[in-house]
Amino acid sequence: MTGTWLSQAAFDRLTAELAELAGPRRAEIVQKIAAAREEGDLKENGGYHAAKDEQGKLEARIRQLRHMLEHAQVGQAPAADPEIVGLGWVVTVDIAGEVLTFLLGSREGSGEEYPSYSEKSPLGASVFGARVGTTVAYSAPSGKRIEVAILEAAPYTG
Repeated sequence: MTGTWLSQAAFDRLTAELAELAGPRRAEIVQKIAAAREEGDLKENGGYHAAKDEQGKLEARIRQLRHMLEHAQVGQAPAADPEIVGLGWVVTVDIAGEVLTFLLGSREGSGEEYPSYSEKSPLGASVFGARVGTTVAYSAPSGKRIEVAILEAAPYTG
């Protein structure tokens, strides 16, 4: 897979966010900066510096969204073996007696419905490509070995 998998709902939500940020929100910040410039000395103008900082964060988010949307695979989760955990799947695991359900993929993919873990994160990498019903393990940053029992996995349909 070359890009991030997104459901159609997530793609639409992120497209709307991009339109808001690149349009009205960007214009609002430009106006804030212009108003702060009119106040005079920029070295000691807290409003100007705050607006410029806000502009930098906004532009970074716009770049992130554009890149993600340009490279996203949209629609149904990729077809795969129904017993093998894949990207765009909702996975339920047991970690030391605590049951956790999450989306394997981009955190942008599920909105608020599920927490998301990248397939590159320690937990995500340990379950990605593993078979439902097996136990896998990963090393925590402390070096501790953490075992993860994969209870269920199914393509995300949100």
